[in-house]
Amino acid sequence: MVVANVIEAEVRAGQRFVGTVKPLRTSRIGSALDGRVLQFLVDEGQMIRKGQTLAQLATKTLEIEQAAATAEHQLALSRLAELEKGSRPEDIAEADAIMQAAKATAKNADSQLERMESLARGSASSLGELDDAKERADAAMFSLKATQALLKRIKEGPRKETIAQAKAQVELQKQKLELINDRLVKSTITAPFDGFVSAEFTEEGAWINRGDPIVEIIQMDEVEILAPVTVETVVGLRKGDAIRVEFPEIPNQILTGKVDRIVPVAAAQARTYPVYLRLKNKFKNETPMLLAGMLARVDVPVGQRIKLPLVPKDALVLNGKDRSVFVVDLDKKDNSINSGTGFVRKVAVELGVASDDRIQVIGEIKAGDFVVVEGNERLAPNSKVKIVVGKKSEK
Repeated sequence: MVVANVIEAEVRAGQRFVGTVKPLRTSRIGSALDGRVLQFLVDEGQMIRKGQTLAQLATKTLEIEQAAATAEHQLALSRLAELEKGSRPEDIAEADAIMQAAKATAKNADSQLERMESLARGSASSLGELDDAKERADAAMFSLKATQALLKRIKEGPRKETIAQAKAQVELQKQKLELINDRLVKSTITAPFDGFVSAEFTEEGAWINRGDPIVEIIQMDEVEILAPVTVETVVGLRKGDAIRVEFPEIPNQILTGKVDRIVPVAAAQARTYPVYLRLKNKFKNETPMLLAGMLARVDVPVGQRIKLPLVPKDALVLNGKDRSVFVVDLDKKDNSINSGTGFVRKVAVELGVASDDRIQVIGEIKAGDFVVVEGNERLAPNSKVKIVVGKKSEK
């Protein structure tokens, strides 16, 4: 049998208060969008996991908008890429050819103007034709300058401002697409933590508005015990203090919680202070042992410290309202508890307050005794056992 020694320490006596089990977290999960419930996938009381889908809204319209926004984004990207690459060699060659033609036209117009000026010196009838030649020469020069400017602009490529505008258009289309993608993600409503569905607020086919509740979820892997404590007792409590907790519905379980927080405001009529304990829950077939709303008996340390024996929690044998431990008496021929044999006797005890992982006991037991902490549920009084301290031994 695995045994542990009984120690004696100064602890305060306990005062009992009645508390209530509360979920560690309670959350109403709402919809971030307007829409129709396509699927409602959970039932009240069902255990769920973080990230599990609770409900699915219809997304056909969003999918169409997503496809359109994706196409617009790709078009904006293509336009930007085209601008960033600059002018194509073919465009430059075409503009250069147009400029060369304009040069030839301007040169020809200048030549014709010179001839008309020579003819016009001795003939008044040629003055009208000279004016026409000047206009053609001026038009050819303006056309040449225009084609030269066009060629220069094509060679230099798009302006920085034009590229910046194209980049802004790409970013705008990207954000529009992100917005639609975000709405698609939000159309699938998922659980934010492990827990249980405690209430349903919709069903398949129903229309919901943004902010409407879908389900309520409670977290039960840890629970809180809310106990109203009198001012005389609460002043001696500190965050982290170990508190023994019992539940009338499960008399064969003794649990130890820790003070999580103390609300420093008294209830108006009762003049008690809310004290919250936190303790781990246990599960069997996905059903929590501690249920929200259960009553808890909380033994809070109070008063002066006195020396009392303490045993490990695992030494306690629980049978309904009966509490007992098995004390080991060594064989007279064995001098060491580490490798000896002995007989066990069953000692009825009353429980006091908790201190770390030990429980205060009152009964025919004293400091220095050894109690069985493993295998005690199989023992009968006066059984002979082989003992090894600190590791498993055998009967």
